[in-house]
Amino acid sequence: MGDSFTAGIGDPEPGIPGGVRGWADRIAEELSSGRQDFAYANLAISGLVLRQILDQQLATAIALKPDLVTLSAGGNDLIFHRSDPDRLAAMLDAGVGTLSSTGATIVLFTGPDWGDTLLFGHLRGKVAVFNENLRTIAARHNGVVADLWVLRQLSHPQMWDPDRLHFSPLGHHTIAKMVLDTLEVPHSLRPLQPEPLPTGTWRESRAGDAAWFANYLLPWMVSRIRPRGDGVPLAPKRPLPGPVLASPALSPAAATPLVQPRSVG
Repeated sequence: MGDSFTAGIGDPEPGIPGGVRGWADRIAEELSSGRQDFAYANLAISGLVLRQILDQQLATAIALKPDLVTLSAGGNDLIFHRSDPDRLAAMLDAGVGTLSSTGATIVLFTGPDWGDTLLFGHLRGKVAVFNENLRTIAARHNGVVADLWVLRQLSHPQMWDPDRLHFSPLGHHTIAKMVLDTLEVPHSLRPLQPEPLPTGTWRESRAGDAAWFANYLLPWMVSRIRPRGDGVPLAPKRPLPGPVLASPALSPAAATPLVQPRSVG
């Protein structure tokens, strides 16, 4: 359950549903290994806020009778709508309570630490408050916390897509490994060893910031003000549970290389 983060935006893979892979697919690939009856659904839709995620995905998720549910929500509220983290937590608490009553294991995600980023650094306090509320919710409902805040590797630009809003393949892989480790599930994912990381930071490149604003953030803002006129609603990535792999060409053993970090502009 979630938004573009769970859908896998930033981790392109044309051969699978939705054309993107992402941390959730990578986890499902590992969990499905050797399990013929394993089924995976991904209800995430890009751009949704917390209330929309709960309204549109909660009942569907419960109807699937899952053993494991991941829920990441609230990021769009905090970043683009300046929402109050305590009010968000109250909504999230109710939703997690309903999910936990099914007996499924619930995984909740803290927000990452944007303290070093130029445009989102001012949100650090709100994200920290939301994260503490989320930990309380997880404790109350016996949930599991996947802690992006303490995953310090995510502070590096190569972990992010060029749009600086979504994670790169490298970032998605790193998150998938962290979640599996948190669940104490044996897996084949290994720490990545890409080429030496560049020493520059976003803060040091004002020209890059201007290009990012013009090419990514501004078009996104315009799209929020002027909705699509074709009337076609966005659909979940994998609305029905089924096998993880879309074709024999893509398997955990023969998938695209895990280390293909994209440059960050």
